[in-house]
Amino acid sequence: MPTPPRRRPARPGPPPPARRRAGRPPAGRRRGGSRWGTKLATALSVLVLGAGGIGHAVMTSLDTGIGRVDAFKDMKNRPEGGHGTNILLVGTDGRANLTPEDKARYRLGGAPCNCTDTIILAHISEDRRRASLVSLPRDTYAELPERRDATSGKRHASHPVKLNAAYAEGGPNLTVRTVEQLTGVKIDHYLEVDFVSFMRTVDAVGGVRICTARRMKDPHTGLDLAAGTHTLDGGQALRYVRSRYVDGASDLGRMRRQQRFVAALVERASSDPALLNPVRFRKVVGAMAGAVRADDGFGAEEMVGLAKAMRGLSTTSSEFTSVPVEPAGAAVKGLGSVVKWEAEGARKLFDAIREDRPLTSVSRSPGAAAAPAPRRKLVDVAPERVRVQVYNGTRLDGLGAKVDAALRATGFRTTRTPYNADRRDVVRTVVAYDPRWDRSARTLAEALPGAELRAMPGQGPVMRVTAGTAHTTVRPVRAEAPVAAPPKGGYSAVTGDQVVCP
Repeated sequence: MPTPPRRRPARPGPPPPARRRAGRPPAGRRRGGSRWGTKLATALSVLVLGAGGIGHAVMTSLDTGIGRVDAFKDMKNRPEGGHGTNILLVGTDGRANLTPEDKARYRLGGAPCNCTDTIILAHISEDRRRASLVSLPRDTYAELPERRDATSGKRHASHPVKLNAAYAEGGPNLTVRTVEQLTGVKIDHYLEVDFVSFMRTVDAVGGVRICTARRMKDPHTGLDLAAGTHTLDGGQALRYVRSRYVDGASDLGRMRRQQRFVAALVERASSDPALLNPVRFRKVVGAMAGAVRADDGFGAEEMVGLAKAMRGLSTTSSEFTSVPVEPAGAAVKGLGSVVKWEAEGARKLFDAIREDRPLTSVSRSPGAAAAPAPRRKLVDVAPERVRVQVYNGTRLDGLGAKVDAALRATGFRTTRTPYNADRRDVVRTVVAYDPRWDRSARTLAEALPGAELRAMPGQGPVMRVTAGTAHTTVRPVRAEAPVAAPPKGGYSAVTGDQVVCP
């Protein structure tokens, strides 16, 4: 079992503002979970947090359209509260409202399971200027705390499970208790959404823009995206966040795609003021109605208050990470293959959440907005992996050195020693390459708009760039962030602007 992060005493100074918790009515009927889930309870929360300034009537419909659950009933021995607000976002199945045709179209056949496979811990900083989202793997090894069934009164002893099974055994309440036990982080609010609502919500906002440097195809979900930029509707978005078989990274790769999607939704919500007009927002509320549940203390009033405080949230102030895990999985009798957390890295991660510290290395003065990262064209091969020799094919003094320096600045491995070409009357820049390194050549061509690609069998791995008089600029490029293991004993995180489309 992962070692729970140690709990530190509260920092000296004034305590954080008290949070009002109204009395909670008995939990309503639970909706079934799924091994697929929606993957993106977070996406819905971003939309909710963008609701500040909407009229009273619309907010009333939001409040009445959200189901209520008692996620914190009779909870004892909880972690100490930290600074900021922690929201547990859970994705569940919910296909009762789908037609047989829709189930077939979105590959949603089979019987649903009463479990979750998407659990995200969202931390909103105390100054409301940063949102940090941590994906918790669904197959995490956990031990359910001892409990008494609220209905039958039967006592259940502590026993090992996969994390996604906590919902099946005890619903939102046991899910919250299990996450708190694993992380040592006190949960303030609970938000649950099914994938029917997810699809409708994406459609209501007009779709979300996603880009990929290579074709993405998963026969299990029906996802089939060509390389490039796409605006996904609800059904396409569901396929995107559910897919596990587009690369060899399985669940870790899927969590990374979920994070990219959330970052793209944050970008859309923060850059499109039309999303905050009452007509559009009513559509979003209608999509949420009957398919979203939250704890009783997380009502429209609290959501709008949080939204107003977070009005400046953008991709640069949103952070994404996953719990660091042991590189080799484990097999547990009765559970099968499970994921175990890397104890030291997990402890450091949740210490940072509890102490309200940024997860990324970006540092800035309190209250200052992060500078937006330069937009870079998305490519298949990282420029750091492409070796380049530059030649000046013109009579313009210094052009070779200028192109070499610009390519190096965007990440390419240039020789730093440009030469004059045999021909000095080149107009259109030429990229000569060995066909065995064609993907690297395409990356280089993306950085040199208008360049001609010229295959030269036997040339080897070094690209040859002959700059011509038509050369105008070197365009910054970047590869998709790989699903890489965090440093041993630590964790890694990215900001939203690092993963959204250029």
